[in-house]
Amino acid sequence: MSVATKGNTVKVHYTGKLQDGTVFDSSENREPLEFTLGDGNMIKGFDSAVHGMAVGEDKSVTIPSAEAYGEKRDEMMVDIPRTQVPADINPEIGMDLSIQNQNGQPMPVKVVHVDEEKITLDANHPLAGKDLVFDIKLVEIA
Repeated sequence: MSVATKGNTVKVHYTGKLQDGTVFDSSENREPLEFTLGDGNMIKGFDSAVHGMAVGEDKSVTIPSAEAYGEKRDEMMVDIPRTQVPADINPEIGMDLSIQNQNGQPMPVKVVHVDEEKITLDANHPLAGKDLVFDIKLVEIA
């Protein structure tokens, strides 16, 4: 029986949950997720979990934040003077916005603080700092 190894293109069904059981993503009712093992396009812990699985195998893994989206980083918190906020935006805590990074690429951010002088945006990935639980089923090795 063959098992998934680096360089294989694989298809998996998965459900991603937080430690409290809250589901944040799932391939249920969708096509399975297809990716190449070891190509760097998946979070490290997910890639490692699929490595060595056989077609039809199910597993549940807990991936520490360091092997998922990393720890929250203070340098990803950005203060913007209120004078630089477009007039048509009324920022509120929890609001999702998009700003341009240094390369001109859009970057999703969340408003985490608002006062008279500034707003604070969090550019960390929403799952940064969280350990994640994935239920994975290997569907195919191509």
